[in-house]
Amino acid sequence: METNTYSIWRAPVFQHVDSYSHFRVSWNPRSIGSPCRPLKLRLRRSSQIFALNSTSTSEGNRSSAAESGETESLGSVSPIYVPTPSNRELRTPHSGYHFDGSPRQFFEGWYFKVSIPEQKQSFCFMYSVENPAFRKKLGTFEELQYGPRFTGVGAQILGADDKYICQFSEESTNFWGCRHELMLGHTFVGRKDLRPPNKEVPPEEFNRRVIEGFQVTPLWHQGFIRDDGRSNYVDTVKTARWEYSTRPIYGWGNVGSKQKSTAGWLAAFPVFEPHWQICMAGGLSTGWIEWDGERYEFENAPSYSEKNWGGGFPRKWFWVQCNAFEGADGEVSLTAAGGLRKIPGLTEVFENAALVGVHYDGIFYEFVPWNGVVSWEINQWGYWYISAENESHMVELVATTKDPGTTLRAPTTEAGLAPACKDNCSGALKLQIWKRTFNGSKGKMILDVTSNMAAVEVGGGPWFNTWKGKTAAPELVRLALQVPVDEDAIFGLAPFFKPPGL
Repeated sequence: METNTYSIWRAPVFQHVDSYSHFRVSWNPRSIGSPCRPLKLRLRRSSQIFALNSTSTSEGNRSSAAESGETESLGSVSPIYVPTPSNRELRTPHSGYHFDGSPRQFFEGWYFKVSIPEQKQSFCFMYSVENPAFRKKLGTFEELQYGPRFTGVGAQILGADDKYICQFSEESTNFWGCRHELMLGHTFVGRKDLRPPNKEVPPEEFNRRVIEGFQVTPLWHQGFIRDDGRSNYVDTVKTARWEYSTRPIYGWGNVGSKQKSTAGWLAAFPVFEPHWQICMAGGLSTGWIEWDGERYEFENAPSYSEKNWGGGFPRKWFWVQCNAFEGADGEVSLTAAGGLRKIPGLTEVFENAALVGVHYDGIFYEFVPWNGVVSWEINQWGYWYISAENESHMVELVATTKDPGTTLRAPTTEAGLAPACKDNCSGALKLQIWKRTFNGSKGKMILDVTSNMAAVEVGGGPWFNTWKGKTAAPELVRLALQVPVDEDAIFGLAPFFKPPGL
């Protein structure tokens, strides 16, 4: 086996954030040769995928390779598994699985991204479940009773060199999700005579019971999937295997404060769907990913996670996300998105919705329709311009790409998990934030950073031309969403009424 090893020193910089003694980690790319712990990246070229198991350590479970014909050393990168604690720090609202058991049209999707700046590569893991009230494809009688529905579980990865893999099953019998925490998994192919997991299990138990499938928590992510041949329109890989741990740095809110619902407290109710929640705006991940015959090993790689759920995706949408920036003194994470979504009712009425969220130096800069105005100009592909302002700050971002993009799938009411959007993870991005002066103009610059690793997306349609839009909440909605509602405290008094997922 030929092994190319790259060792890049990247010193963690610990900065005190507030009186609660919360610390955050950022990186100083100039500190080459620092005595601090390095970020190590190893790229292994191999023609063989090895089976895995785990051995225990005093800190947790540390990954190791078992032999598949022979034993292969994994080098020094060895992620440590820690079970998900209850009442963990930085947990956001809506981290859990929102399915309420009813037969209504429903999907839920999850997105996890790991970026490796030294190689300018990203891995985007996407999972979805559609109409889980029906564990298998609907029969004739069920279709007559409920109407046509698409069912199943999908796992997609957009990985290195813009290659892609997708595995899908029309059955969701082996899918599981935790009602109030970001924990889910699925078994596509299990070991004979062993029951597939229905909750978080240690890595060695997962490997013993699951041949093809995945499990993911806020702190741990592992799996193995095999492309099922349904995506002949894109460059695919045959298999992917991964195992890495994550240490969250940002949720969705100020560090040391209660984390927020991305769409406000109204997201606790099944209106204005689909709903959307950023679960982890920024984290540090350590582990490995086997992809197209190569093995990527990483320590403290920037990572991100989000989710959405409801009756269906917006009619059209755009999205920009990045947490691998140049020119910043501390850790920066950006998420910006907008969509054209249907307003509940009998008529076909749609509204624009958009937001920009930036985490920097432990502070969350939130630009949403209920605290300001968000504007955008998005081309059919290749150009994203978004600006926003609230009472105290202003933000602008421009993202571009010359890459043609990769077509990805999304749950649709019309065709199930079907090609519906286009993504790229090497967009050029410029992000700026200013303090707002008393007369509404740009004041002191707070942040001015760039990146060549922005994730960009457009989806749905039709996209006949450039989409220019602006959104601000109606006065009544704005006032309602600015009310500081503590959903956990309210439903803590009556947990029986707490909605699933919250």
